Parts: sequence; structure tokens; C-alpha cells
Amino acid sequence: MKSLHKFCCFCFLLPPFILSDATDTITVNEPLADGKTIISSGGTFELGFFSPDVNSRSRYLGIWYKKVAKSAVVWIANRDVAMNDTDGLLKMTDQAKLTLVKSRDTAIWSTNATRLVRNPVAQLLDSGNLVVKDAADDNPENYLWQSYDYPTDTILPGVKLGPDLVKGIDRYLQSSKSSIDPSRGDFLYRTDPNGFPQQFLMNNSLPQFRSGPWNGLRFSGSPGLKPNPVYTYEFVNTPKEIYYKFDLINSSVYSRLTLSSFGVLQRLNWNYRTQDWTVYVNAPADNCDTYGLCDAYGICNIANSPVCSCLDRFVPQSPNDWNATDWSSGCQRRTPLDCQKGDGFLKYTGIKLPDTRWSWYNESITLKECEKICLKNCSCMAYSNTDVRGKGSGCLLWFDDLIDITMIGESGQDIYIRMASSELGPGSNKAKKIGISLCLVVLLLLVLGLALNVQKKRKRRQAEHVSGEASTGTRSTQYLAEEGDKEDVDLPLFELKTIIQATDNFSRDNKLGEGGFGPVYKGTLVGGQEIAVKRLSQNSIQGLDEFKNEVKCIAKLQHRNLVKLLGCCIQEEKMLIYEFMPNKSLDFFIFDHDRRRFLDWPKRFQIITGIARGLLYLHQDSRLTIVHRDLKADNILLDIDLKPKISDFGLAKIFGGTETEASTKRVVGTYGYISPEYAVDGYFSTKLDVFSFGVLVLEIVSGKKNRGFSHPDHHHNLLGHAWLLYKEGRCPELIDDHLSVSCHLYEVIRSIHVGLLCVQQSPDDRPSMSSVVFMLAGDGSLPFPKEPGYFTERNLSFEPDKSSSGKKENSSGNALSITLLDARYLEEIEITEQISVVNFPLKLCIKSNFCMPNENTTHSWNKENVIPSLTPSMHAAKGTSHILFLAALFNWKTSFYRACQFIFHSLLLMDYQLYLIPINWCFNFTWLSIHVPRNFFTSVPPLMARLRSNYQLHLSTCPFMSVTVKNYFLPFTPFLLVLREQLSAITPLSKNHNRREMTTSEEDLQGLLMKSAQPYKLTANVIMWC
Repeated sequence: MKSLHKFCCFCFLLPPFILSDATDTITVNEPLADGKTIISSGGTFELGFFSPDVNSRSRYLGIWYKKVAKSAVVWIANRDVAMNDTDGLLKMTDQAKLTLVKSRDTAIWSTNATRLVRNPVAQLLDSGNLVVKDAADDNPENYLWQSYDYPTDTILPGVKLGPDLVKGIDRYLQSSKSSIDPSRGDFLYRTDPNGFPQQFLMNNSLPQFRSGPWNGLRFSGSPGLKPNPVYTYEFVNTPKEIYYKFDLINSSVYSRLTLSSFGVLQRLNWNYRTQDWTVYVNAPADNCDTYGLCDAYGICNIANSPVCSCLDRFVPQSPNDWNATDWSSGCQRRTPLDCQKGDGFLKYTGIKLPDTRWSWYNESITLKECEKICLKNCSCMAYSNTDVRGKGSGCLLWFDDLIDITMIGESGQDIYIRMASSELGPGSNKAKKIGISLCLVVLLLLVLGLALNVQKKRKRRQAEHVSGEASTGTRSTQYLAEEGDKEDVDLPLFELKTIIQATDNFSRDNKLGEGGFGPVYKGTLVGGQEIAVKRLSQNSIQGLDEFKNEVKCIAKLQHRNLVKLLGCCIQEEKMLIYEFMPNKSLDFFIFDHDRRRFLDWPKRFQIITGIARGLLYLHQDSRLTIVHRDLKADNILLDIDLKPKISDFGLAKIFGGTETEASTKRVVGTYGYISPEYAVDGYFSTKLDVFSFGVLVLEIVSGKKNRGFSHPDHHHNLLGHAWLLYKEGRCPELIDDHLSVSCHLYEVIRSIHVGLLCVQQSPDDRPSMSSVVFMLAGDGSLPFPKEPGYFTERNLSFEPDKSSSGKKENSSGNALSITLLDARYLEEIEITEQISVVNFPLKLCIKSNFCMPNENTTHSWNKENVIPSLTPSMHAAKGTSHILFLAALFNWKTSFYRACQFIFHSLLLMDYQLYLIPINWCFNFTWLSIHVPRNFFTSVPPLMARLRSNYQLHLSTCPFMSVTVKNYFLPFTPFLLVLREQLSAITPLSKNHNRREMTTSEEDLQGLLMKSAQPYKLTANVIMWC
């Protein structure tokens, strides 16, 4: 036990000459030096510098318990950046920033003040919270900063563990690397707000333990969390914040929750009798706490051997693996679901509820209402209460496989899992008799039906044997039309013997795959034409209705991006005959690590635009409006030239006349592609296909599946991940690595933008397919997309808070930010090939006009009368960087694919590094290249660069500034360039010289290139400033 404690807390060393100030406060005039400490008013906690080991020279700033013999560090400021001497100093600045500096006044950590106050101080409270505030204001709501918002590996009573959606911060625990190295380790414990919130212990990006959702009393998977005499606890889930916290009942008790360096979450209480820390609770506690040990529909019971088994009425997916105690394949229903025949629900009791990341919940409805909602949605797999107090309340629905289920016993919950009607109970003798009687009646009807069917087939064969038609014929397949349809479906009919011959009697070697409709076979007709045969399976999930529906939808459709239906066979079996696609489907390439390299960007963009044109035809250009309802990568076939063909119209819906939308109780389609309004309410329109198209676009660009997507920094799906990258200006990070050589960056970023517009939560916000086709083909400004479907907006960064980072961001003011096409992304390109910089054909003269607003503007001005003082952070940016300018450059020799190969992304600029440009400022510019005739101008079309909601930058063509730049460059699309901390030789503007045309010669340009060039890396220089 004692060895365990060694890993639970840092045994730190203080020098023998340490002095303790009789204060709990750090002021502007009274910093804290290494060797001194401050103590909270009640004497419980102490703040100062320490070393984690007797042999370590590393020094850290931390907070620890003061009154206990075996103290423990509960918070560290500079955990990732240690100081190697005792010259550390913690000081408060006039700007209300608490800053940790080492020798030579080098800052290694600081807080992020949200506003300025008259008398800023840092105070260590008796709760262990270090706060920055105004000395005269003790209201916690007015704290400028607090350590409680940035825990390390420990939370104390009162600390909230979870995201604050208003402040945009996430409070989580991250383990240390070891007992003597407090830097960030591999384990995280955090609250996941996706679906119904729950807490996860992660090892890097992999879940290790899950608490289960909060049920009003405790977490579903934490039966040991019960009322006790030591502390109380609560879980809060509101639109503003989601968190767990605990509070002490007796303030004399010391209790903390710590994540150890080896990935165990421990509740530790101080034992006054033994003078030691005692482990009160461990998580994970046993093998059944391992996340997903028994996989889908498996249940773990620690009292059994082996611990994993399938839920009642479920069987192993792979019995051999299960017999070998390999449970990774999970379980499946003994009887498949059949929504049309009436599924029901089976109650399971005393369990830890399965993973709720892909769930939906409503805390205000009853369990009975919950059952009705789940029953009418065929995608709903299970339901339960959100709150078990009293008789239970709330509704929690699962729309995916049920994973990580554990038998808890009395403290567990009830869950109702969807089952086929035949699995809903053993039944009584009376029920058996009724069942036997019904079976006899059904059997009699089948015999009569078969007899009638045989008679009809005989008549049909006689009618089909037309002279001269040996193998195929054409007839009006009127029986395929639904009752009430006015038109027949004219379609060539194939005889069964023709199909048998073409497919070599449905040989296994000719089998291409199998879907819900049935197996698909490759065939070759007598004339050599290759075909694909979809054979309706007797156990088909889709059935005859879908067979008829597919024939109806596609028989009269003719478009180069729709698969061509050659005919059908209705002789004895139901089969559809299509043109053969030699390159299979899109998912065969795009989701395979090796094969997707064959799809370079031009081919992928061809596929995206082809799918868009096919959908436009279905929605608008065909005789009737058709909603596909099952658009996914599997259903996009590729011909010999890798051109896309939309296929599988079995679930499609035809709208007639003025119909544009409908609803259904039977939700079909593929999870991960269907839109939110369809998944939850059964409502669909053409915007359902638009949503599916947006998912496809993001999958094509990234090479990753939306369903099952995971990321170490968050738990969003691919849509949410793309949205986060978009908002943070990091769209290129989404691009598949295999596209680095072939990508046209402008098209790729624009495709991501269009994809995000298509997957917006509300169908009203999504564009029509005609707009999508126009946006993909054009280069105009695009609207800013709203959050995607199935996304919980958090505005969080799961990286350590920038204020506590060991790497200090430079805020000297040499920070410029211009964005293109509203996308807010930055990119820099570094030339790495070994080429002489002097001879590199990079010469460009940029002529620009700088227009300042009038003196009577409503903006306030700073001393230089150049930049409006929009924010205190802008006022702090001084020197040459107050001259905002646009720079761009063009190299005719560097082609798009070569430039794209060397893209790397800059760090995201912080707010204090950005300038906001008022709407009444303008920069006008054109390009003049010395490689083309002297008077040739390449005009830049007007763009709108959106930096913030109330500020924008207008660009047009009015030359007035000469500048040459070399370093970060992009292909000429046109584009704007971000320059940071790379400016030199700038002469600030004065009020009387804001308009002056300057010129420069080619010799001057070449001279500066030679003077400033560095081997294999270009730099930036401003030649002249008007």
C-alpha cells in the first residue's frame, strides 16, 4: 500500500532555508521568489517552488497540503517546462497576468487575464484554489483566473470536472509521466459531453474505463459511489456547463481525487491515526471495468468464469473465438430484427448502461413515451430512464450497437433492448396452440398461393416466347407498379436460364458481394457484355417492395452519373441486371489505406462533382423528384474511368407533383449518413440526400469513415472533427495524406467548406443540390457554415490551456492575419529542395493602396494615429507591426502539386496576436510580375476576408504600394498570405504620407534577394513602404 502511495502523490523536497511569508497574496509589488512560499488563510495549503526528487535539479511551482506529514502536490503550474535553477520568480503584472519567469526574466508560464482591474492580486484560498482577482472584489463570479479551471492530475473538493461551454474550457485530469516527472503522461480522465454525458479514462485516444451516464443518484457504472459520511457529490448537465464535483461534509477531513501515473483513478483520504493517505476507491476496480471487454451485446460479470457472456437471446459472432476467450468480435441477436413485422423490447435488469456517446435523450418525458419513440424508429436499438429516482423519469435512446455492458446487481439499471417479436417470451401452452393453428392456416394459404403462382407462370411463359427472342424480351412490367399508378414500367426482361448461364449458375467465384437486397454476381452475356446481377435473397431485409421500388425509380432514369439498369428477371426469382462496374464501389478504394492512393485529388474531385450532378438530376432535372435515402460510399459505383454512378434505389422515395417532403415511421438508411431530422423524427426531403452528400465529401477528402471515427483530442465524429478544424483555421489537417502530391489546395478547402454547408444541423440551412453544384464549380464567396448534425458545440481545446503552456507565445505585435474565402485557415510552405535561392525565379512586385478612415471616425486612435485601439491587446502591439499590409507572391515555375507537397501548418494564432480590421478600412492591390510584359497586370477579384463577425476586409484593384516578399508562398489561385514575425526594413506611415507611389527596379529586387538569402530557406523583406 505504501508503494502505491509513492505513485499517487509527489514526494517533493524543499530547501532547508525556505521561508514562509505570513501572507496568502501576491501583488504587483510583492512577487514570490524561489525559497519563499505563501500559505492560505486557514493554513491548509501552501504555494511555492519544489523539486519532485532528492536527485532532481528541476524546479516547479505548485500547491500542496501544509498540515499533513506526507504532503502531496495537488496542482503544478509549469509541469511541462521545469526550471533548472532556483532563480524562479512568480509575479503579478499591471495587466492582471500572473507570470512565472526564470533567469533573465524569461517567461515560461502565465495566466490569461480576461480584463483589466484596478488592483490585481493573486490569492491562495484555503480551498486550495489560486485565484487572480481585484484586491477589493471577493466575488467568485468576478475572478479573472483560477487554478480550479486548470487542474493537473488532482481535483480537490469544489473543483468542477467537465466542460464550461460558456468560457470554452475543459476541466480534466491528466496523469504525470512518473512519480519524479510531473510532465503530462498518457492518461486522461474527462467528462465526454457527446450524447448523454459520461466520464472516460483514456490512454492516449483509447478508452480504458467508462463511468456510465449519471442516473440521478450516481454514475451507472460506479456502484461504489454511494452516500457516505465523508463527502457529497453532484453531477450537473446544463446548456452552459457539464461537470462532476464533490464537497466535504467535514472540513477537517482531507480528500482528493487523483489520476496516478499508471492510469488508476484514486480517491485518497488522509488518515490521522496512521498519518498516511488511504485509498478509499479505485477505478478501474476489476477486469470488468475494462472498456468494451466483451464488445457489442456482450455482458461482463466478475463473478463468472469466464467473465464475458452474451446477453440473453444473443449469440457470439464468432463462437470459436469466444471459446478461446477472445471476445473482441462481440455478439449478435439470435433472431435478426424485422421492423416491418413488429419488434418489441426485452427488459434486462441490474446492469451498467452501455456507452451513450451515440445516444439521444430527453429528461422530461416518461418511460412509456420513450418506448413509443424507440418503437417507431427502426434504428433505435434500446431505451432506458435517464433518472432512476422515484419511479424513474426521462428517456435515453441508443442508435448503435450496445457496447461496454457490465452486470452490477442491485445498484444497476434497467434497459429495454429491441428484439424480434419471436424472441419476446417463452409463451404458455395456450399460446403454443394458437401458434400452431396460425401456422396451419398460413401453410394452407401458402399452398394455395403456390398453386396460383405456378398457373400464372405458365401463362406468362407462353406469352413471353415470342419468335426471334431467344434470351431476352421487352414487355410492360405492369405488375411492378404500385396500386394506383397510372403508368406501366417498360423494362427488358431476362429469362432465368440466360442469367444462370451468364453467372455460371451463380458461381461463388462470380460473387461480387452482398447487401440488404441480397447477393450480387458478375455475369457475361452471350455477346460478351458484362453485367452485374442483384439477386433478391429469400431472407432479404429489403424484400419485394424494395425490388419494385428500385425498378420504378431507375427504369426511366438516364444520366451518366446514375447506374444503368439493363433489365430484370421475374421468372421464379427476382433479379435486377445492371451494367457492370469494374472498379467496384467508392468504399473499396477510399477506406483502404493502400488502394486509396490510386484516387488522387483530380479523381476524387471528379467523383464529388459527379455525385453532385447525379443528385441534382434526381432532385430537380428528372421527371419526378426522387430522394435516394441511402446515399453512402458503398452505393457509389466506379466505372472503368473511375467516374461515379449512384446505385441502389431500393429505399428511394418518389415525390409527385408539388410534393417536396414526407415523414415515415420506418426509418431506413445507414447510420452515419442519414440526417438528424430523419433519424429522430422520420422526416425527410431532398435535404436528407444533401446531408448524406456532405458526409461523403468529407469522407472522400479525409479518407476516413464518419461512423467509427475517433480522435485523441475529442470524441466527435468526422463531421464534428471537420467543424472544429474549420473553426480553428486548420482545414488542411483534414486532408488525406495521400493527396499531398496531387491536391489543388483551393479546391480541397472549398470542397470541405461545401461539405460542412451540406451537413448543417437544420435542413433549412443546407443548400440545394443546384447550389452545391454551382459552389463546387465556382470561386465566389461561400456562407459561413453552422454546426453540423449530431454535434454538441463546446468551443473547447483539450490541449493544455495556453495560459499554462510552457511555451510562451510571442505577442510583440509582428502578427498579421488575413483569411481567404471565409475559411479562416493559415498555411505556410517551405521550400526544401536544394536549389540556389539567388537563381530561384521568384520576383514579384506587389502594388497596393492603403486607405485610412476619416479623422471623424467613431473609432478611438492610438498615439501614432494609424491603428484604431479596438482592444487592449491591440494597443499592446507596438512598433512596425501596427502597419497592416497585404502581401502575396506568385511563382510561375512552381506548379500546384509541387507547392502542395511541402505544406505544413502554422500554430493557431491567439487573439492577442490578431488584428481586427474595421469595415471602413480597405486595401486595394494588383500583381505585376517581371516575368511577363511590363504593363501586364493580373487583377485579383474582390474577396471578403472575415476575421470577426463585425469586421471585414474589402479587396479590389487600386495599386499604390511596392513590396517584394520571399518566404512562405502558395500557388497562385489567387490567394492571401499570412506573414508572422518575418518583417524587416519597414518605415512606419506618418499622417502626411499615407498615399505615395513607389517603384523599384529588377536590380534592386535581385540585390535584396542575394543579400538576405539563407541556404534552402527563403526570408521576407519589404522593399518600400508608401
